[in-house]
Amino acid sequence: MSHDHPHHDDDHSHLSEMDIRIRALESLLVEKGYIETAAVDEVIQIYETRIGPRNGAHVVAKSWTEPDFANWLMEDATAAIHSLGYTSRQGEHMVAVANSDQTHHLVVCTLCSCYPWSVLGLPPTWYKSPPFRSKAVIDPRGVLHDFGIDLPETTAVEVHDSTAETRYLVIPQRPAGTDGWSAEKLASLVNRNSMIGTAFADNPS
Repeated sequence: MSHDHPHHDDDHSHLSEMDIRIRALESLLVEKGYIETAAVDEVIQIYETRIGPRNGAHVVAKSWTEPDFANWLMEDATAAIHSLGYTSRQGEHMVAVANSDQTHHLVVCTLCSCYPWSVLGLPPTWYKSPPFRSKAVIDPRGVLHDFGIDLPETTAVEVHDSTAETRYLVIPQRPAGTDGWSAEKLASLVNRNSMIGTAFADNPS
């Protein structure tokens, strides 16, 4: 019995050996009746879109509205993020990098798929794909273009390679027209990709 989640691509050529084994095990468990497809999909959906990215959005919005927290985040992201209750079982060191008109940050993991689960949840499929991992280093502007971002030539692009010891969180620029917004309202504009560097924060309009 085969089982494919709707959030996965039909083409499995980009999957790692571990991903293939996980899918095979999941299919077997579903076939034996130990787990239900709908329940697995729901859990994955929660971690991909709600629990993880919502935590990161909270961190970003707080940095936009509280200068002292923003400074702390830049100096010691691990401690600042942990102060909000977002910790990882891996215990990796967190580094926050803030986008500006002068510099745009892009995060990748060239060796595997190291990712800040505590603030972003599960990594998207494309983040783990070899094409993204290689092109992000060789042609970061090309990667950004693929995601619909075309930066001015005056804006430098810095690529950060995550490791098992160090994970990165991009702090996107605060959208214009949000003066006076609460942190909670601002958090609604922060999407997962903007915290990886492949998108901007959402436009308030």
